[in-house]
Amino acid sequence: MNQTRLGYLFGFGAYLIWGFFPIYLKLLRPAGPMEILAHRIVWSVVFVALLLAALRNIGFLRALARRPRALAGIGTAAALIAVNWGTFIYGVNSDRVVETALGYFINPLVIVLIGVFLLRERLRPAQWVALGVGGLAVAVLTVDYGRLPYLALVLAFSFAGYGLVKKRLALPAAEGLFVESAVLALPALAYLGWLIHRGAATFGHVSAAHTLLLVLAGAATAIPLLLFAGAANRLPLSTLGMLQYVGPILQLGCGVLIYHEPMPPARLAGFALVWLALIIFTTDAYHNARRTRAEARAAATPVPAVTR
Repeated sequence: MNQTRLGYLFGFGAYLIWGFFPIYLKLLRPAGPMEILAHRIVWSVVFVALLLAALRNIGFLRALARRPRALAGIGTAAALIAVNWGTFIYGVNSDRVVETALGYFINPLVIVLIGVFLLRERLRPAQWVALGVGGLAVAVLTVDYGRLPYLALVLAFSFAGYGLVKKRLALPAAEGLFVESAVLALPALAYLGWLIHRGAATFGHVSAAHTLLLVLAGAATAIPLLLFAGAANRLPLSTLGMLQYVGPILQLGCGVLIYHEPMPPARLAGFALVWLALIIFTTDAYHNARRTRAEARAAATPVPAVTR
């Protein structure tokens, strides 16, 4: 199998898991969002540690310990991904899967917004149009919900911020996830210990299947991240950008078709505006990537010598 096909396989695998993840989280009831989050963190550490041990790749920790700025960045990334995971779990378990899907639809627009205000990037006209349409969509959805779609906004901003920090850290996927989860493991274990002390823990008290599902939450967290990293190493960024919509489309399908969450006309109009913004954004990104590649090829083509 060639590397491009393998990249597509990894990418679709990652987004399929993320897209159907609400179904998995629903199976973890009656565990509350914080208990699920704590187990997700702890078992992620265990799963990735076993993976790194199998690959004999533990030495990176010594090198990382000598980079205090990187450690501070990892702490920031860990906090952001904990907020993202916790918000997503809360949204799913409070029957707001549609709103969580919205968060990942608007995430690319939030990344552009961060680029403008934090990185001082200059936008192309089409990107400004996409941002304007996205802002209008949020306004329409605010009227529909009677409030800001805060779950979606928290998910979009936390994941965009996490991506920004991760890009600057440039750590491999498994190593990065291990250290981030390890940073969060102590408070997660403390919370689980507190639940056990109060007699409020569901782990080991519901059924063997429920306990196993909580343990497997670590693998369910790590595997799509590793698949995504494999796809990112094999596919162009423009292709990967288009694949990212698979996840929220499936999440939206879960919310509407499986869990029968309401989709009144105003909400549908808001989502339609989000999709219009994404079409503008993705089309512009695709054409810009093609233009950049064409210019690079033209610059690399040697000019034939003129003979007389």
